[in-house]
Amino acid sequence: MYSVLVVAPAWVGDSVMAQPLYRLLAERHPDLALDVLAPGWTLPLLQRMPEVRNAIENPFAHGQLRLGARRALGVALRNENYDQAIVLPNSLKSALIPWFANIPRRTGFVGEMRYGLLNDARKLDAAALPLMVERFAALAGDRGEPLRRPVAPPRMLVERQQAAAVAAQLGLTLDRPAVAFCPGAEYGPAKRWPVEHFASLAQKLVADGCQVWIFGSGKDREIGTAIATLAGLKQVINLAGRTGLDQAVDLLALAAVVVTNDSGLMHVAAALERPIVALFGSSSPGFTPPLSERAQVLSLNLACSPCFKRECPLGHLDCLNKLLPEQVLRAVRQALQQYSAG
Repeated sequence: MYSVLVVAPAWVGDSVMAQPLYRLLAERHPDLALDVLAPGWTLPLLQRMPEVRNAIENPFAHGQLRLGARRALGVALRNENYDQAIVLPNSLKSALIPWFANIPRRTGFVGEMRYGLLNDARKLDAAALPLMVERFAALAGDRGEPLRRPVAPPRMLVERQQAAAVAAQLGLTLDRPAVAFCPGAEYGPAKRWPVEHFASLAQKLVADGCQVWIFGSGKDREIGTAIATLAGLKQVINLAGRTGLDQAVDLLALAAVVVTNDSGLMHVAAALERPIVALFGSSSPGFTPPLSERAQVLSLNLACSPCFKRECPLGHLDCLNKLLPEQVLRAVRQALQQYSAG
């Protein structure tokens, strides 16, 4: 048995993009025992990845050192006798637990000067590995080993019966095709398509015979409420803040189409192989695109974008404001036709 501990990233999207690494490790080591140390809110994702044996909660919040507690967790993990650790975040703190656990091979990119903590430290060639998913996947191989391309996209497994049960628990019906809206973006408002545009799109989709389910965390509840209120239709249902990530993943697996900002839920939908219409403004699909052949990326490609800012530095957010509901509707209708045909 070859035993590996992966220290996973904290963002939902990055957690999804780590799955191809797990698949490559399983192919490389048929006797693989893979455990993943990850923040609690990402554990439902790992539970839907068949390569993962155990999902271990990482109790340390962003920015917390808590050196004594990290050492205690590392010491506790010594009993697992891991052969290798792979550290995906680039922070020094994230490399401490494998070091305290005495894991003999500790792999990762150099990051915050982690020589010593990582004894298999790699220098990242950003030009050679432009995509986040490629950077993670490259760590499955030995130092200097070329990455096999193309990297297979992330995949998660959801049983349809389980998803239907979650829908029933929340009083949702499947009598109309469900179009999922993911209007949030944790990074900031420069990645969020306007509420008014989402509401207008929802009205047009209900007129087409669809229903709309709005997804997001508790932080997105206000946005979801605004969209549902502006749409003014009972077929537009705000689920933001009403579901845990586990339920959201299961329900997204039932969606006919997902309309989403560049967000963690975009990557979840891609891993579930749902048809996606992804809306890009301040960010770029060249680094973290939805990894699916069923995804359409819509971007106006203005001269001022991508700026990668949390808020529009010019104050107008034209990259998203001028991406009109009619343009998105055409893409959604195309995806719905393919969904119906399939």
